[in-house]
Amino acid sequence: MDGEIGLGMVGVGSWGANLLRNFAAQEDARVRWICDVDERMLARRQRTCPGASITTSLDDVLNDPQVNAVVIATPAPEHFSCAWAALEAGKHVFVEKPLTLRACEAERLANAADCRGLKLMVGHLLRHHPVVEYVRRLIDAGELGDIRYAYTQRVNLGIVRSNENAWWSLAPHDISVICYLFDAVPERVSVQGRCFLQPGVEDLAFGMLHFADGRVAHIHVSWLDPYKIRRLTLVGTQKMLAFDDMEAAEKVRLYDKGAHIRQETTSYAEAVQVRSGDVLIPKVDLSEPLQRECRRFIQAIREDGSVLSDGWSGVEVVRILEAGSESLRRGGIAVALEEIAVRRTPQEETPALVGANQE
Repeated sequence: MDGEIGLGMVGVGSWGANLLRNFAAQEDARVRWICDVDERMLARRQRTCPGASITTSLDDVLNDPQVNAVVIATPAPEHFSCAWAALEAGKHVFVEKPLTLRACEAERLANAADCRGLKLMVGHLLRHHPVVEYVRRLIDAGELGDIRYAYTQRVNLGIVRSNENAWWSLAPHDISVICYLFDAVPERVSVQGRCFLQPGVEDLAFGMLHFADGRVAHIHVSWLDPYKIRRLTLVGTQKMLAFDDMEAAEKVRLYDKGAHIRQETTSYAEAVQVRSGDVLIPKVDLSEPLQRECRRFIQAIREDGSVLSDGWSGVEVVRILEAGSESLRRGGIAVALEEIAVRRTPQEETPALVGANQE
């Protein structure tokens, strides 16, 4: 695609403002419209892009032929209707996480984008983090050996939400990263949580992802915790790795540690041999993940390239979130992803794009 890419920003609250700032900084893109239901918010955000028009109507954005792509950062319940309308209008779409609140709706969006030849990108920000990409390269090169398990912590005191629980608010980040690093989707999901602050809204959740090859991943999310932690730990057969996103500079540590079973031993102490070697703190580029994410969306449109966090990756994350919600409802019993049915084969019927509110 040649020429300047016209953008419409839909939803410019706290996170939408960050997206607006980064997309406005793209040299070969121009924010043409800023759309939000809050008129006072619109007036403040227009100062970031003085040349952009403002509106409270999504139709104004979609009816502009100079708008090539729409960036959606509305509340999650509105993601499907806004993205569906944008795809129907022939626009490329960037949607903040989660893609939708139902896997069947996420699948419809992914199929619609494929059928229209449009880019659909989900705001799984951590997939674009330089450290996560570095870790993926280590795994692909066999530096860690075979990954045995992973665990994540994403906790803080606040922000407490009433319209979604900690599982839906915080876990999408870690689910997306784990599936990316494992290069797989779990078979089963089990989640336990507690509602300490508000009835029916879990502010604490412990989730377990069970993979077909025996690997597991544990996710701890909470907005009722004395610490602010953003941490990922990977344990491999050769080495172990810790990624602490709260560290200013030394975000990743690679541990030359491991344990293996020795055969033909006479005691348990002799059977397990523990190895403890050096700890490496590699130098990793720490460019802003959001800036990289926004740039890649523009590049994918311009070059007709692939999207790292595409619609189908968004579908899988929503399926896992839905399975986790069902597990919560069942008191922590594991739920198979196949219970969250989603069509993937191109031979199956894809709904026609006939309207934003069409079910």
